[in-house]
Amino acid sequence: MAKALEGVRVLDMTHVQSGPTATQILAFFGADVIKVEKPGEGDPTRGQLRDVPGVDSLYFTMLNGNKRSITLNPKTETGNRIFARLIEACDVMVENFGPGAIDRMGFPWKKIQEINPRMIYASVKGFGPGPYAD
Repeated sequence: MAKALEGVRVLDMTHVQSGPTATQILAFFGADVIKVEKPGEGDPTRGQLRDVPGVDSLYFTMLNGNKRSITLNPKTETGNRIFARLIEACDVMVENFGPGAIDRMGFPWKKIQEINPRMIYASVKGFGPGPYAD
């Protein structure tokens, strides 16, 4: 039996908990989720609450099952080209950085839409209106 999101490719630009949980649910429903992580560091949860030295923590694996991971720095020339190709090839992009972070990587919404006009962009934020919103 086919899963509901088979054939949907998700560009996962999330870290820690809220974003990875959202993209993991998409993966469970059959989406092909490509998680982009920071070179040399990866998702911070890879090392948080680690109980076995030298392996990914259970915390990380619980939030990132059924995903493929790559490391990439979109701020470099090569990383910028690869990231643009990922945007072109994906249907959905999910991010949970602070406000403006994707823009500072060189990919404001207007550029994303030029690369892939069918892109669905989801942004998960930890704070709503109030003193911590920005």
